Amino acid sequence: MSINKPYRDASGLPAEIPLFPLEGALLLPRGQLPLNVFEPRYLEMVDDAMAGQRIIGMIQPDPTAPADAEASALAAVGCAGRITQFAETGDGRYIITLTGVARFRVDREAPVSKPYRTARVDFSSYAADFEESPDADGVDRAGVVRALREFAEANDLSVDWKSIDAAATESLVNALAMMSPFGPAEKQALLEAVDVKSRADVLIAITEIALARASNAPAPLQ
Repeated sequence: MSINKPYRDASGLPAEIPLFPLEGALLLPRGQLPLNVFEPRYLEMVDDAMAGQRIIGMIQPDPTAPADAEASALAAVGCAGRITQFAETGDGRYIITLTGVARFRVDREAPVSKPYRTARVDFSSYAADFEESPDADGVDRAGVVRALREFAEANDLSVDWKSIDAAATESLVNALAMMSPFGPAEKQALLEAVDVKSRADVLIAITEIALARASNAPAPLQ
């Protein structure tokens, strides 16, 4: 994790954080998410975060909400990240990188006092997020790599297999989950997976379903 003072538990995190709703964006603990920020309300959010504890909560619009639901509905779970890289472009944008710290459950949104949304959040369900698991016991690493290889071949993608082989299991699973081209519901499922093993299983299943759909073959039974 590229954070100078890693968080050992939730006590170092604010109870109320700014929210950055972004469909299809997935941030996971110790993962890194680059963002191009240009909307005035989110530029102000970054300014305020940089002046404080540099924490921003990434969250998706609720992927389960019906089409006629309010656009403001948010998913119940997001991930807090710390701004670990920051640059101004000179044309009114910020280029930042968030490094994931821990997932949270939205307790309640705070009254509107800023152009962006904030919420009181609860990290208690995700205490394990503060502990790195480089070995990720029980993860079907071979299955993850196999699914990636089949997906890459089916979509004519170039993959740096040496980097894949060298990556720690947790880093591999989380990086593949974050960069995967799947939809909001699938990304939310990956976020809410209980642990790295469960996330790997979800990733394999989603990839196999996508491959089956692409080939018009029956999806494997799970």
